[in-house]
Amino acid sequence: MTALFIRFLPAIALLAITPAAFGQANVQAEVREVSRFSGKVLPRFESLRYSAVHGRQGPHLDHEILWRYERAGLPMLIVRETHGWRRVRDPDGDEVWMQARMLSNDRTVVTTMDVELRRKPEAGALAKAKLKANVIAELQTCENGWCKVEIDRKSGWVPEASLWGVELATGNL
Repeated sequence: MTALFIRFLPAIALLAITPAAFGQANVQAEVREVSRFSGKVLPRFESLRYSAVHGRQGPHLDHEILWRYERAGLPMLIVRETHGWRRVRDPDGDEVWMQARMLSNDRTVVTTMDVELRRKPEAGALAKAKLKANVIAELQTCENGWCKVEIDRKSGWVPEASLWGVELATGNL
C-alpha cells in the first residue's frame, strides 16, 4: 500500500497545484460552445454571401420575412444554429433567422464612425484614406487595439473601437 502511495504521490502533487500558484487566479476562461449543427464555435462572425438576403422570424421558409439585407459582405454575428439555419445579429442589434447558405466564412467588419485608414497602427501615422461610417472592409488582423483592413485593394490600419464585427462582446445572448 505504501509503495502504491509513493508511486502516485507526484500525480497527487500535480492535482494540488492551483492556477493561483501560476499567477492565474484572476483569469476567467471565455466560455464558447461548439454547435452540433456546423461544428463551429458560437458565437462567431460570418458575412452575407449575397447582396439580397432575407432575415426571417423563424428558421423556416414559411416564417415571415422581417428584413431584406442588401449588402453583400455585411458582417453578422451568429448566435444560434439549427439544421440549415442561423440566428444572426446585425450591426444594428436586430436578430433574425437566415439560411446558412446565405452566409460566408469571409471575415468582414463595418465602420461605426468616420475614421482614417492609416499606414501604421498608430494614432499619429500618415492617413491613406478617410472612411465614412458604414463602410464594409475585409478584416485581416488585429493587434493592440488596431485592425488591419482592406477596402478596394487598399489596406491599412483603423482603431478596433471604430469597427463592428471584431469583438465578441455579445451582451446577453
